[in-house]
Amino acid sequence: KLNIDVDIIQHGVEGLVYLLTESSKLMISEVDFQDSINVLGFSDELNKSLLQLYLDNRKEIRSILGELAPRLPSYHSLEWRLDVQLASRSLRQQVKPAVTMKLHLNQNEDQTAQVLQTDPATLLHLIQQLEQALGEMKMNHCRRIVRNMK
Repeated sequence: KLNIDVDIIQHGVEGLVYLLTESSKLMISEVDFQDSINVLGFSDELNKSLLQLYLDNRKEIRSILGELAPRLPSYHSLEWRLDVQLASRSLRQQVKPAVTMKLHLNQNEDQTAQVLQTDPATLLHLIQQLEQALGEMKMNHCRRIVRNMK
């Protein structure tokens, strides 16, 4: 009826959905939303309509996005054991340590267990990386991002 190619309409709808979902995820203010759509070159009337559409539906969009988010497993407990191989038939003096961990997780009230095994050097590297990530979470920039995600 509009004599417009289907792809153009599809891309327009996808762009509008992307604009509204990303704006709702970040809970941007009216001014920031207006600044975002002003660069698109639409008329003032269309910009006002888009702003009103965003303001009317952002809470509902956030709630729908929250329902669509995957439910990730959560930590329950950890069991660990240190195994050391001191010798074998071919090598009499050999030290080969291994850390075996059993990680218990909760997901949707179901409990699962994952068995992991690594050497101490890799485990130390993993601990250092996690501590570095925790240190970065204390920075102001990360705090701002986490606060906007909630």
